[in-house]
Amino acid sequence: MFESIDPVMLARIQFAANISFHILFPTITIALGWVLLFFKLRFQATGDTRWMDAYALWVKVFALSFALGVVSGITMSFQFGTNWPGFMERVGNIAGPLLAYEILTAFFLEAAFLGIMLFGFRRVPNWIHTMATVLVAFGTTMSAFWIMVLNAWMHTPAGHEIRDGVAHAVDWMAIIFNPSMPYRLTHMLLASGLTCAFLIAGLSAYQWLRGDRRPGVLSALRTGIVLGAVLIPIQILVGDLHGINTMKHQPAKVAAIEANWETRGNVPLVLFALPDEQARTNHFEISIPSLASLILTHHAEGVVPGLNQFKGNHPPVAPVFWAFRVMVGVGVLMLLVSWVGAFLLWRRGTPPAWLSIGLVAMSFSGWVATLAGWYVTEIGRQPWLVTGVLRTAEAASAVPAAMIASTLAMYLLTYLALIIAYVTVVFHLARKAASQAPSGGSRGAAPVFPMPAVAAKSE
Repeated sequence: MFESIDPVMLARIQFAANISFHILFPTITIALGWVLLFFKLRFQATGDTRWMDAYALWVKVFALSFALGVVSGITMSFQFGTNWPGFMERVGNIAGPLLAYEILTAFFLEAAFLGIMLFGFRRVPNWIHTMATVLVAFGTTMSAFWIMVLNAWMHTPAGHEIRDGVAHAVDWMAIIFNPSMPYRLTHMLLASGLTCAFLIAGLSAYQWLRGDRRPGVLSALRTGIVLGAVLIPIQILVGDLHGINTMKHQPAKVAAIEANWETRGNVPLVLFALPDEQARTNHFEISIPSLASLILTHHAEGVVPGLNQFKGNHPPVAPVFWAFRVMVGVGVLMLLVSWVGAFLLWRRGTPPAWLSIGLVAMSFSGWVATLAGWYVTEIGRQPWLVTGVLRTAEAASAVPAAMIASTLAMYLLTYLALIIAYVTVVFHLARKAASQAPSGGSRGAAPVFPMPAVAAKSE
């Protein structure tokens, strides 16, 4: 049944499924750790229990997200050996240490101090609880740093030499700070911030719609909206710089993003099209003249690489083309919703019902944008696993297609069940917090999070 299916393609789909599921949770925890620190510091500065009410809910969401991220990360790492043995054989001298650094920071900082964040508030001095929050937030960021270093190196490898077909490190500083690393790391951290912002705003809006009028709910909602409103313009700017860097180092990817077939100037920005790789053209194209050249080169007549320049050595066009537009479309929607929401909260003080409903609908919009951007990045690198060093087909194992297909089906069913369970539990936590809300709720009202005897100052 599966004999006609390319096992390399099945292996790619399986790894894509694993990494798609895994990346959902770090995109929440990377930024959420810092938001939790913000809540804690605001409480210490003001003594207002609304901030610890917010902390109480979101530290549980953090723990749940962290647990699923760890489990799915372990599953993903096994696939380096089962599906892609050639990866470690050829570039393991570089990938191995970088992955080890990520594991050390994740487990030594995140896992070690998460328990204090969750259960230590009444059991340790306040300054230790705050320091645990700092270390967990720092650990999530450092984990992201090492993973993005490796990912960026796979796109723009530097600081190595090839001996007997194997990559060896010759300059670790060049490996770590490879040409695309600053752009990819910043883009990912901002994506995490936006994912976290809209999740906080959406879940808080859900609580508000259910009648939870505690000040902590409104404070969390405002935090999410303001964070989104501040970060999305920065993300747009960083995305522009990232695009210019990508055109310099991975021109075939940019050509696929723009569905541009001929290397030329005055390239239009294609808003809609059906790219046809067989005919090497776009059908039903709707475009804005010269805008792609203006965006990518900052000159209307600027030359943009075309796919025909890389014939037989460029990524599949349609997935990259459409994933990029989904990412940008969600980003524009985030911009509109966060700015409108920030304006209305400034004018009214509380969110209107229609805004709350919209925020709930966008609770997981960050996931959509992140996955779309990840597909642009990873599919856009094909046919290379490490650009110019290792092709994807060269790293694949000899596992039969039937075996890969059966495990792929099991992964997909498991991940679907876990996603449903995760979303269900997150909203359950919000409902539970709402059911425990004290009537009226004001400064000094009974907090959901258990408070120590001396709460507002370091012990």
